[in-house]
Amino acid sequence: MNNNLTQSNIERQNILNNRIAVENIAKSLDVVGMFFEGEYRFTKQMVAEFYEVDERTIERCVEQNIDELKHNGYVLSKGKQLKDLKLQFAHVINVGSKTTQLALFNFRSFLNIGMLLTESEKAKQVRSVILNIVIGSINEKVGGGKKYINRRDVNYLSAAVTEENYRKTLTSAINHCVTGHPNYKYSQVTDLIYKAIFRENAKEYREILWLDSKDNIRHTLYAEVLLVVSSFENGVGSQIEKVFNNKGNIQLSIEEVGQIVEQLANAPSQQPYLNDARTKMASRDYGFRDVYHVNIAEYLKAVTPEEFERFIGSESIDFDQILEDNKDVLKRLKQVEDDK
Repeated sequence: MNNNLTQSNIERQNILNNRIAVENIAKSLDVVGMFFEGEYRFTKQMVAEFYEVDERTIERCVEQNIDELKHNGYVLSKGKQLKDLKLQFAHVINVGSKTTQLALFNFRSFLNIGMLLTESEKAKQVRSVILNIVIGSINEKVGGGKKYINRRDVNYLSAAVTEENYRKTLTSAINHCVTGHPNYKYSQVTDLIYKAIFRENAKEYREILWLDSKDNIRHTLYAEVLLVVSSFENGVGSQIEKVFNNKGNIQLSIEEVGQIVEQLANAPSQQPYLNDARTKMASRDYGFRDVYHVNIAEYLKAVTPEEFERFIGSESIDFDQILEDNKDVLKRLKQVEDDK
């Protein structure tokens, strides 16, 4: 994670979308606000006093980053809302009766200001606190095992099973229809597919995620990405068999398989799925694993609040515990599969 939050909208949003981290930051910071309409609110004066800058500095920051701050909860209070606020907190906000609008920050936009201010020593200290808490909140939730954070998604297991089944379709086609050394051709075709989807071959992906030789790459992929891989592998396997049959059962070279992969990757019908897979891989790996995929950096976005809930929040699951609780059932299913 880049320690200079002032320069990266994506890194700021990855923190502000992380409910658990924001709640922990709120507990850590000594800041007093007005509890209004279900959340704490802060006036421009309160924000300026906390960050030890003048109000004009806050105004300039708002003007320069208005869309981002609005997205994170900054509002201009008017009408009935402002009237209700005055009734409850007139002694705090200290504004005249003729005031028709008042800038209000909720806690997320209050933190957002702290990530943007470059001339405030207090804001710099707050950014340091924020980074420590964010890193700690993810590590605490996953026990340091960010490598397999993808498996905390409730949708992961079914996607992994689906991918494994379609993988067999591809490996069967490679076995019967592709020439080459048995120990190498499977990895060669896999590299072609990974390069088409992620713009990284298996070796490059391993290096980026710091995987060792015994780690199965597919076990680190997110559920939606696995489904895209499944679809792509199924399409490649089907096309390999079709070309093999058209050639009179003459095996294809790796180069011919490469042409099949390239054609499928460039097919208009595949573009939405490939783009979505690249976006999820680039964004989630950056947000959760602190991993930067250079070749798909153009797809990088902030992790959404819903994704934080799925992987480290209330909707996440303990995959390893589920496997442990169901190990006898899984053993029986494997035995049935082996006996077929």
